[in-house]
Amino acid sequence: MALTKREIENILKNYHWMLNSIKIMREQMDDEVSSKTAMYGLDASLPRPKGNPGDPVFADVVRRSKHWKKIEQYEKKVAAIQKFIDCITDEREYEVLNWIMEGKGYRWIARHMGLSEAHIRRIKDSIVDQIFKKSQMSQTTQRTQTSQTA
Repeated sequence: MALTKREIENILKNYHWMLNSIKIMREQMDDEVSSKTAMYGLDASLPRPKGNPGDPVFADVVRRSKHWKKIEQYEKKVAAIQKFIDCITDEREYEVLNWIMEGKGYRWIARHMGLSEAHIRRIKDSIVDQIFKKSQMSQTTQRTQTSQTA
């Protein structure tokens, strides 16, 4: 997944709530699956009714399916960032990255670290640049490996 600098910046900014959405949706799906009980006897042998477009249950299933696809997109974005976290080796940059991923704002991070907000933004820009370069190198490596095997 090739990312632009702008996409990396947006994913970092939204990382915290996307991760929370993934967790909540997975828990919700697990609860729904475990709350279903098997039918026995005559009920188990009867045909199940089919939904139609006017059916509110069918409409809710469609809505949940769309939401689940959105969660899969979040998972891909979160995984793309997680894949390149190790390229950040500077302690200050790593600290800023972790606070951004926790959903903290630049002003909060600046106060916490005793730096100016402008300095935090420069550090964030450096983090984005490093992740971008690493993702580009990874993409190039994948293309090279694919062309060699073909």
